Amino acid sequence: MPRKKKTDDGSIGQKIKTIRTEKGVAIESVANETGFSVENLKKIESGETTPPVGALLQISRALKIDSGMLLPVQQTTLKARIKEYTKRTQNYAYTTLTPGAENKHLKAFRVTIDPFQEHSGVGYHHEGEEFSYVLSGKVEIMVGENSNILEEGESLHFNSGIQHNLRNIGDVPAELIVVIYSP
Repeated sequence: MPRKKKTDDGSIGQKIKTIRTEKGVAIESVANETGFSVENLKKIESGETTPPVGALLQISRALKIDSGMLLPVQQTTLKARIKEYTKRTQNYAYTTLTPGAENKHLKAFRVTIDPFQEHSGVGYHHEGEEFSYVLSGKVEIMVGENSNILEEGESLHFNSGIQHNLRNIGDVPAELIVVIYSP
């Protein structure tokens, strides 16, 4: 599931914990709604691990919030994008391309993965469909036991209810557009 990496105080995990506690939702309830263990959720909330987009969608649904509340909005100026890139220390970053998509079924993300990196642990899954388009680099998307190798300009559409994992198999950063449909 999540990748181990310490994050800043304004982390996604801290946002999740704040929203969960403000809404009075027990962590055990989120565990039952998402299928993630309480231990993994505590690691996410503490910033010890960073969840993949699919996990964020499941947590958002359990908390009845727009997943865009947990992700940074896509930067619009070149100066802001350069600043964000230089501050990034994680090997897997994503930003929402659909801010304010509360109660929407379709969400789009820009995903950047450093060379030879992936989410550690088992693959993740979430109800719906997923479409990935490679802007640059070379990635492998495992859907169940099936390996899909994609390069720049190639895409994959699949049932996201099947366990899947994404990794950069190239020696340069990979960038993708990932669109997720959740019923």
